[in-house]
Amino acid sequence: MKLLSTLILASALLLPHTLMAKEVSGVQVADTVTLDSQALQLNGAGVRSKFFMDLYVGSLYLPAALSSTAAVIDAPIAAIRLNITSGMITSEKMRDAITEGFEHATADNTADIQPQIDAFMALFNEEIKEGDQFTLVANKARGVTAYKNGQEQATIEGEMFRQALLKIWLGDKPAQKSLKEAMLGK
Repeated sequence: MKLLSTLILASALLLPHTLMAKEVSGVQVADTVTLDSQALQLNGAGVRSKFFMDLYVGSLYLPAALSSTAAVIDAPIAAIRLNITSGMITSEKMRDAITEGFEHATADNTADIQPQIDAFMALFNEEIKEGDQFTLVANKARGVTAYKNGQEQATIEGEMFRQALLKIWLGDKPAQKSLKEAMLGK
């Protein structure tokens, strides 16, 4: 019995911190994640909504807490996670929203990164359903690695592309201002 108690206590103490989470709009958002072999902490999370409907929970993970877009872009690694909470999001609607996001992030000047945008858009060809999770790891050394439901999909290189992707949610014309503020911990 003493051995069992010791094992239970040891297991509880050794559990990874990714099990700790906070709830945002019904989604458990992990306090820490390990991506690209690096532990990242939750910087902030919020809800993307449209017409009073929650579409997804967006969360930002960084090596250390940051509160400005410029600081996030300068960070060696940043990850944006999207947890789909609505069946209203389709592949077509996601591609349209991301296209618009890139246009806003680049002041309608996407020509220099169009090949990367095209490769990135191919990630959204498959059906998207409620409960899907997209993780976009923006690493200065590697580019952007995209995951769907924990499965690596592709890595897209290019510093201009990496910055534009982050600006979709954190730039001057973000997908939603309240989501940007929540992700930046404001």
